[in-house]
Parts: sequence; structure tokens; C-alpha cells
Amino acid sequence: MSDGLMNPFDVIKQRMQIHGSTYSSALQCGLSIFRNEGLGAFYISYPTTVMMTIPFQSIQFTTYEYFRKRFNPSGRYDPTTHCAAGALAGAAAAAITTPLDVAKTLLQTRGVATDRVIRNASGMVEAFKIIYQRHGWAGFARGVQARVLSHMPATAICWTTYEFMKMALTSRSLAKEPILPEVKTPQP
Repeated sequence: MSDGLMNPFDVIKQRMQIHGSTYSSALQCGLSIFRNEGLGAFYISYPTTVMMTIPFQSIQFTTYEYFRKRFNPSGRYDPTTHCAAGALAGAAAAAITTPLDVAKTLLQTRGVATDRVIRNASGMVEAFKIIYQRHGWAGFARGVQARVLSHMPATAICWTTYEFMKMALTSRSLAKEPILPEVKTPQP
């Protein structure tokens, strides 16, 4: 659901970030994409995005849990542990799913490509073929360092915040007095 909602915004972001972009606002960019390419342009990369999100989240969660337990076997709240485990989880998930991100980016920016083959790419499989034909196996790792570096702090912050909120809510609920006193029912 989240990817379905966010995919059009990601397309707009990618279009505005490419070299030579002339868009002055997200609205202008979105309207231009819609007028020139139609609604489908916002979702051409959606299957690839979902195919990337599922392994990304799976890798992130399992890697986080592994390192969290490895660094902190007691399981107590420890921001340093949560931050380090989160950063490693984000790095692993980002690195492993980079080939899908490369394909997603090719699809999201195809509408402004001058290359006819890229402009007519119709989905993930075709994007993979184009990447491999033009850049070989190395093409699937393009941008991996930047992707890992951006996901490490984001995931570290996310997990540290999650663990803090979990600790705060748990300790608050344990410390709270019941709102109503316990009522004893008389025994016959």
C-alpha cells in the first residue's frame, strides 16, 4: 500500500534529480509527466519497487534482529546497540537490493531519456536486459555506495526511535496505576 501511494512521488523526485532537469517545482514536474506520458508513467516502476521493498524489509528486519541480539544479548534498551544494529541492517538491505533500485530508476526516468531503447522499456525484465547489455554485471551496482550511505543513518535513526518508543511506552504502561479500582464481586 505504501509503495502504491509513494511511487508517483518517487518518480517526480527522480525526474527532478536527473542532470539537466528543468522543473522548478514538484507540481510542475508531476503535471508535465501526466500530460506527456499519462498516468502509467507514475506506476511503470511499481512492480519493481514492490519487488525491491519486500527483500529490503526482510533483510533489514532479520539483520537488525541478528545484530541487536549479538551486540546486546540481555535485550535491555541501549541506544548505541540499536543505532549500530540499525545502521548495519540498512547497509545490508541497501547493498543487496541495489540491482532492483537501478532498474527502478531506469524505469522512472525513461520518459526523459533520449535513447529510444530506454524510453520504450516496459518493465523490470527489460530494464535488467538494458542494464546488463550496456554496463555488464557492474551496471547493477551503480550507486551502491551512495545508497548504502543514505540508508545507514536513516535506518539507524528509525530503529533507535522505534526502540526508544517501545521502551517508553512499555515502562509507562507498567508504571501506570489502573484508572478504576478493581471491583470484587461478592461470593454467594
